[in-house]
Amino acid sequence: MTADLADQNVGCELTFAVEARTALAMQIAPARTAGTLVSERFDVSLDGRALTDAVTEFAADHAGRIHLVRSDAGRLHLSYSATVRPAVSPVASGGPEVDAKAIVYLRQSRYCPSDELIGFAAAELRALAPGPDLARGIAEWVFERLVYDLDTSGPFTTAVDTLSANAGACRDFAHLTVALCRARGVPARLAAVYAPGLTPMDFHAVVEARVEGTWLVLDPTRRAPRSSLVRIVTGRDAADTAFATTLTGDAEMLAIQVTATTTGDLPVDDHTELVDLP
Repeated sequence: MTADLADQNVGCELTFAVEARTALAMQIAPARTAGTLVSERFDVSLDGRALTDAVTEFAADHAGRIHLVRSDAGRLHLSYSATVRPAVSPVASGGPEVDAKAIVYLRQSRYCPSDELIGFAAAELRALAPGPDLARGIAEWVFERLVYDLDTSGPFTTAVDTLSANAGACRDFAHLTVALCRARGVPARLAAVYAPGLTPMDFHAVVEARVEGTWLVLDPTRRAPRSSLVRIVTGRDAADTAFATTLTGDAEMLAIQVTATTTGDLPVDDHTELVDLP
């Protein structure tokens, strides 16, 4: 279950060089299911001048939030911060094993071409029997197989590329786990989160797998306790969960700093307990 944690303080600072009138879709705010929003601040400035009407908020799937930021050319700076009182969400059971959402997350996607890994998964993971422990076994296999390396992948790296490289960052670990789960018939999706305790600090990517009618969270990197995670956005893969997407115009990211802390002690996670993500 999700631990009853103290308030969590999350946020980020992002700087862009904007070359022409630009619209950015930002996914950096905690999802509405993550807990009670105690406080929140989103400041936008262009060349040091505050922009007061630059941000519009839209609802996204899975209670996510998209902030549309419009800017003229110049140096754009975004500063977001929030304090979240986490929701306590005991692991539920008894839901349908297959429904419309589960079917969506059985299909291959841009970064998780699971159809290309069906043969590999059947052979390499043949010792993992179908059932409630299959997804956790796949996440453990990925943890043991890959080296955590921030310099071995890029924005176009797929799960197949990661398998060939045997290394990657958190999103690569997540993509490979998602793709192998789908290849073995387990619905799986990616969640972008704030992760207190993560080193080095950044936005983090984890996996949610459908197990006996419940979405359970798996972190194949094992670099942060799962019960401290704060959901931002959920989707098929990184194409759905990117923290910044240029919709129109031209913007180059120059700097990023992410923060995620809790006012209480971080929980211990052996990554065997069943945990869900509010």
